[in-house]
Amino acid sequence: MTQPNTLPQVQPSTTAIHAGYTPSGDYRPLTVPLYSSAAYEFGSHAEAVEKFALRASGFTYSRTGNPTVSVFEQRAAALEGGANAVATATGQAAVALSLLALTQGPKHIIASSQLYGGTVDLLTDSFNDFGIRITFVDPDQPAAWEAAIEEDTRAFFLESVTNPLSTLPDLPALAEVAHRHNIPVVVDNTLATPANFKPLAYGADIVVHSATKALAGHGQVLGGVVVDSGTFDFSDEARWPQIARARERYAGTSLLARYAGGAYSMLVRSKFLHDLGPTLPAANAHSIITGIETLPVRTAAAQSTLLLLANFLEAHPLVKAVHHPSRTTHRHHERAAKFFPRGTGSVLAVELHDADLVPAFIDNLKIIALAANIGDTRTMIAHPATMTHCRLTPSQLAEAGLNAGVLRISVGLEDPADLIRDLDRALAAAEVSGDKSTVKDVVFA
Repeated sequence: MTQPNTLPQVQPSTTAIHAGYTPSGDYRPLTVPLYSSAAYEFGSHAEAVEKFALRASGFTYSRTGNPTVSVFEQRAAALEGGANAVATATGQAAVALSLLALTQGPKHIIASSQLYGGTVDLLTDSFNDFGIRITFVDPDQPAAWEAAIEEDTRAFFLESVTNPLSTLPDLPALAEVAHRHNIPVVVDNTLATPANFKPLAYGADIVVHSATKALAGHGQVLGGVVVDSGTFDFSDEARWPQIARARERYAGTSLLARYAGGAYSMLVRSKFLHDLGPTLPAANAHSIITGIETLPVRTAAAQSTLLLLANFLEAHPLVKAVHHPSRTTHRHHERAAKFFPRGTGSVLAVELHDADLVPAFIDNLKIIALAANIGDTRTMIAHPATMTHCRLTPSQLAEAGLNAGVLRISVGLEDPADLIRDLDRALAAAEVSGDKSTVKDVVFA
């Protein structure tokens, strides 16, 4: 389990550099050391007994804890304003473990109908195999979420900023509904990042991240993290037996009795991370920690460039719409101004008038890379309908607001003038390609 952050109240840029680590030892290194070890020596048999029984804190085996990984966990918790965090091998693992810990047995989850395609795969396919039922609901309709609640609903799940259309659910309203029914709210904050938005401050109970994205920031490693507020009431033994009821696994005691506000995080770590093994390697954690140090600077720079690109694209005749809450026409423009004054992250979606131009547009980009990642220093483009969301049904795509003309752009740190020229050239080449295609069709008709 991670320890509470000891920094005084400071700004995110300071937290990103200092939280979770104080130089110590003979050399007092300023940067976090990389502890590349699978196991740890115990000073005595009695110490080993206490640590394996979870009665004493410390590291036993790197599947469930490592000193370098622990710094990342503490830093992530501090950035989100949480009490504890558990690192995982990927963002997908973070989503899976966060929800499995709440739905032991064939329970029910209510999820946003606007989610990343890989998350939809997890919920509709693998979770379905486990007997976990999912109801997808429009995140703009809190009343519909309440109407969908069943006796065994154990979680609300949504994204703070949706991928890729950047819609913004009314988190406080959804959290109010959930908490009236003793249901925790799990929020994927990957796109927004804690530099821009902290879901725990607006009613969420648990936050997950794909640390692969903006937290790491350089596209080099995979990682994920589950951050727990430590404040949700898990005391109902009938509703939360995995946390509130005494269990043989924990020597006849309950996690709640042992760990109080840290009980949920310890369940994620000691059962699901331990048993399923999606461990974050120490080297990956080390890289993510380095990336986090520049997170506030990178998100601010990306937001500035994103606005310039959005203005250019919005004015282009081949573009039907720019989907981003910075646009006054976006239905969540006012919500963004209220809750996201620093911006919503590095992602925007652009919709072409003619979906047939998508391949030529993509293939004529020279700087912007065709790649399935976001939050990188590099600007990337993806076609959700055939890439990240390719396994969604037509009705699911429609509910998510996606069609074949929509492209996702993750804005990096290149010079914005170069990116605009790249977009302009590619759009012009696509238009010429489309004109030639039309002529050819006429000639051979």
